Formats: sequence, structure tokens, C-alpha cells
Amino acid sequence: MAQSEDAEILTVTDKAARKADEIIEEKDLEGYGVRIYVQQGGCSGYSYGMQFDDEIGDDDIVVEDKGVRFIVDEHSAEYLSGSEVDYVESLQSTGFDITNPNAESTCGCGESFKV
Repeated sequence: MAQSEDAEILTVTDKAARKADEIIEEKDLEGYGVRIYVQQGGCSGYSYGMQFDDEIGDDDIVVEDKGVRFIVDEHSAEYLSGSEVDYVESLQSTGFDITNPNAESTCGCGESFKV
């Protein structure tokens, strides 16, 4: 469970936290966190985005979980509330995966969703 008063925004699996930490180390990004955001686009209306970021804005929510900072802007938090971030490795895809209870439907590739 997240170590933050905003823990209800998202939770992070052990596997996702380990992978994020591994990438931060590999790319020498000490002091960076993982920014997760929602933007308009994709075949279902909204899509997820992730990037490493070392700047935290006044309206950002920071969830520290398992030693990694996850940063969500206030607008995206509305769409991500209650979501779980995981890291999956399969024949079909490898990468971070967001399970979002607010999504009414998702596209076939899982990259976009409808609320």
C-alpha cells in the first residue's frame, strides 16, 4: 500500500516498483519519480502516459510506494483514482500496465480507455 495520504489515488505492485527502480538506476535518474498521466487520445477516448520526471508541480500528488515516487497531476488523479500499476511480461506485451476501476471500457491493446 502506498505511503501517502493520497494512497487511494493508486497502488503499485512489487514488480512495478522493482522495475521502475531498476530503470531509474540503469538510466542514472537518481531523484526522479515516475509520472503517470491521462491525456485525450487513443481509440477509446483517453490514454495513459508515463515518463520519468524530477519536477513536482504545486498541483501534483506524490505517492511514495516501495521506495519509488509516483507523481500524478491533479487532473489525471480524477481518472486514476483507485488504479493499480503493475509490470507485466508476456508473449503479447511487456511493460507497465494500469488496472483502472474508473474505465468503462478499454481498447484491444489496453493503451486507451473510456470513462
